[in-house]
Amino acid sequence: MIIHIDPGTAFGTGMHETTQLCMRQLKKHVTSETELLDVGTGSGILSIASLLFGAEKVTMCDIFENAVKTASENVEKNNFTHEHYTAYCGNIIDDAELRSKLGTGYDVVCANIVADVIIGMSPLFAGFMKPDATLIVSGIIDERLDEVNAALTENGFVIADSRSEEGWNCIILHR
Repeated sequence: MIIHIDPGTAFGTGMHETTQLCMRQLKKHVTSETELLDVGTGSGILSIASLLFGAEKVTMCDIFENAVKTASENVEKNNFTHEHYTAYCGNIIDDAELRSKLGTGYDVVCANIVADVIIGMSPLFAGFMKPDATLIVSGIIDERLDEVNAALTENGFVIADSRSEEGWNCIILHR
């Protein structure tokens, strides 16, 4: 699969272990009916990969305006239009209005960020998801894995799988 991307100052070239771990899981969980929420989208690489895997629509969100702009440009470089994506700037932890705009009913939610942010978002993820949806989180170093797992399970998630590469972890969960 070829992804055309210019990460600019946003995170996400596809070379980091966390991105690769997420992409492998997205390939398993994305179907032609998938609506995906990409929290902390960075360059948009996971959203683009999901569209290339056949996702119906992706919604991207990042706290940095430049990342949202870059991600949108990158989606379009890969021949997808606004029919296929929406993009928002803001912090879902602090912004109830943004959470409302993002909506609910996602089949897959992914967050390739860092442990502290995933822990902070752990009470919010379920609100975006369909009952049988999949949550994919990555960006977690070995030393923080147990702490992230505890936060997610305390918020009603069940760990379906966990993958590790070079000290980085990706967790696949259901509610």
